[in-house]
Amino acid sequence: MSGDLFGVRSVLFLPASNPRAIAKAREAGADLVVLDLEDAVKPQDKAAARDAAIQAVDTQWPMPVAIRVNSVGSEWHALDLDAVAQSRARYVVVPRAESGELVGSVATTVGKPVLAMIETAAGVLAAGEVARESVALIAGTNDLRADLRLPLDATRDPISAALQWIVLAARAAGVAVFDGVFNGLDDPDGFAREAAEGRRLGFDGKSLIHPNQIELCHHAFAPTVADITRARSLVEAFSGGAERFGDEMIERMHVEAAQRVLARART
Repeated sequence: MSGDLFGVRSVLFLPASNPRAIAKAREAGADLVVLDLEDAVKPQDKAAARDAAIQAVDTQWPMPVAIRVNSVGSEWHALDLDAVAQSRARYVVVPRAESGELVGSVATTVGKPVLAMIETAAGVLAAGEVARESVALIAGTNDLRADLRLPLDATRDPISAALQWIVLAARAAGVAVFDGVFNGLDDPDGFAREAAEGRRLGFDGKSLIHPNQIELCHHAFAPTVADITRARSLVEAFSGGAERFGDEMIERMHVEAAQRVLARART
């Protein structure tokens, strides 16, 4: 059910209350667009944003579109679920996912696959059960820092174990997993470094907050020419069992990893 998300590198979030941002997103080239009804929308604009999101997904998009609903317990949650259930959105994004039961209930209510955001300590500890009810996990790094009461200038180091745990949970469940956002809008080098770090941690792609980050994201998560050349040579050389490849020993697991590199190079 989640196979089509493994090729996703860029997940662009934008406020559904901003028609100009929606228009730009259609042409920006992200792999997945998320129309946000939650954090990016002021309380007084929630109803209008919901209507705008439903209207936006009623027309054709060049990429799949999801809608992020407001969290369970909020006054807007049930209304959001009812609207998304009737919409043409392909996915629903659930913030502050802290149990598999919650995610499963949302999936049943809206009749659409769920991308679950892991944004709290409780969510990290429940990531395994959440992943089993989802088609992808998204690390909500800003909220996670806040939930852990970290200083405002905290780096990713204090949440590195949590990020690794989120990746582990997704891989164990066989679903895609996406890194959190980079907050600096005018720091392309910083974004590139963080995206490269996310790739090394095992994330499939990254959440974005501006179209200017899309190209950098795709570059960071794309295999290099050297990666592709090595992967192709490894696949062609393998004849079964453990054997020598250059100056290293390879097995089928290495071939499967190489095949994933080649598949990603085709996206």
